[in-house]
Amino acid sequence: MAGFMMFSSAIILGLISLLHYYWAFGGRWGVHVVMYAREGEHQPAHYPGAAATIIVATLILLAGFLLPIQGGYVPSIEANLWTRSGCIVCAFVFVVRAIGEFKYLGFFKRVRHSAFSKYDTWLYSPLCLYLGITFVLILV
Repeated sequence: MAGFMMFSSAIILGLISLLHYYWAFGGRWGVHVVMYAREGEHQPAHYPGAAATIIVATLILLAGFLLPIQGGYVPSIEANLWTRSGCIVCAFVFVVRAIGEFKYLGFFKRVRHSAFSKYDTWLYSPLCLYLGITFVLILV
């Protein structure tokens, strides 16, 4: 089970990373549902610039590589303190993202009127929780 979760999470993170690179280089598909809208508004609060999106895409891609390395599936790279620490950070980030900041993001958000909030409730937050659990399991 943990092997399935590890490989599926690595693939999901790779695909999410590719999507972020697509957005960073001008792609528009899906951009209207990936940023939160402020209370009383329907337009996204802001769109990050290309540089920030590339940084996020690269971090997500690196997180996807951590899983098979820490799981021992990459024989040329041995799991070590750095990969373990990276997995701890990723587990923390994804679980905290799933819980949210209690206003716009996560399971406990209050603002629920936008297209983003619907996707966040049914896709983004559960996916972040799944990814966080996967990182915890790979550490155990």
